[in-house]
Amino acid sequence: MQPEFTISGRIARPVEEVFEAVVDPDRLSQYFTTGGARGRLQPGTVVTWDFHDFPGAFPVHVTEVEQDRRIVLRWDAADGSVEPDAQGERRTTVVMDFEPLEDGRTLVRISEHGWSQTDAGLKASYGNCEGWTGMLCAMKAWLEHGINLRQGYYR
Repeated sequence: MQPEFTISGRIARPVEEVFEAVVDPDRLSQYFTTGGARGRLQPGTVVTWDFHDFPGAFPVHVTEVEQDRRIVLRWDAADGSVEPDAQGERRTTVVMDFEPLEDGRTLVRISEHGWSQTDAGLKASYGNCEGWTGMLCAMKAWLEHGINLRQGYYR
């Protein structure tokens, strides 16, 4: 079985606001990318995300954006955790789904897959699952209460 995961949570904001908090680099930098985000998420672009806990800008390859519904990203995996694809790239795939709920909240699901069935793949998948869980919690706190959970957390 290949390592993969899905996390989810409900945010008490309309789907348009929640979606924009991910695709807009200025908003994403307010609660998640502690070192900043560069570039709006649009299909076919490569943006960068920087984190104080993992310094250095990460290239994020945007493969799909469906307004207020879905974002699909690919990014480089930790050494040895992913087998190279036909192009020699070692990337996992992240899928973010946004679902408006009848009560005005938004259900966000984040999935990631693509790691090798190895100890390195399993370890990397656990680390990313932790990271996406933290991102979703930080987004909820920021959007609902204006609190940046990550500020000062890593430095």
